[in-house]
Amino acid sequence: MKIITYNVNGIRSASTKNFFGWLQSTDADMVCLQEVKAMPEQIPEIIALIESLGYHHYWFCAEKKGYSGVALLTKIKPLHVEYGCGEEWIDKEGRILRADFEDFSLMSVYLPSGSSGDERQAKKYVFMDFFEQYITNLRLTHPNLIISGDYNICHSAIDIHNPKSNAKSSGFLPEERAWMDLLVGGGLTDTFRHFNKDPHHYTWWSYRAGSRAKNLGWRIDYHLTTPPMLERLKNVRILPDAIHSDHCPVLLELESKA
Repeated sequence: MKIITYNVNGIRSASTKNFFGWLQSTDADMVCLQEVKAMPEQIPEIIALIESLGYHHYWFCAEKKGYSGVALLTKIKPLHVEYGCGEEWIDKEGRILRADFEDFSLMSVYLPSGSSGDERQAKKYVFMDFFEQYITNLRLTHPNLIISGDYNICHSAIDIHNPKSNAKSSGFLPEERAWMDLLVGGGLTDTFRHFNKDPHHYTWWSYRAGSRAKNLGWRIDYHLTTPPMLERLKNVRILPDAIHSDHCPVLLELESKA
């Protein structure tokens, strides 16, 4: 089974760059999208295209048009879809969407960025505190979890091109990195690092100064999984040659359930 997570930085923009031709070539079973920046009723041609590729699709959009929003595309129809997390301000920003299947649950998550200033950074910390507890509680009823998306955090120095100069940058602050320690220390697996310990693997690049061509990036997009999923992990690959966004997709491959 192939599961992709991808911050598309606008589904309409990505679609003009052959995103759907690329998606068809991946033969992905499930796709978690972040920052879709559109509501389904605004994009009927894109919805028709998604359906023509054989996907059921579920959207959880921000109240503010052209902002944030997550989606799930899946060739296997879920048993249940959970829209949001019940925290009003988070749900208004369209940041959490979960689909439950027979043998696992898949979540598309988009954490806030704090790069616009102190107020949003404070909101990001509020989200992080809430989300850690939310996942802890969710694991009691949904132990087989895959939490995929844009975390807007580099976990360690190996995940960012210049850790020294970014030591005070949102996305690489000590409090943010400690939170990732808390998630991983609490039993979640960073699936990419489970297979690959090498540096210079990134999922986001600034549009400035030719950062992508120089591979001056950040690894902020993850598939995190709970312990029961560990034995099913087959491979995880970052796909930097997919250029439809300032992010690139991350592909998780699972073994079929025994």
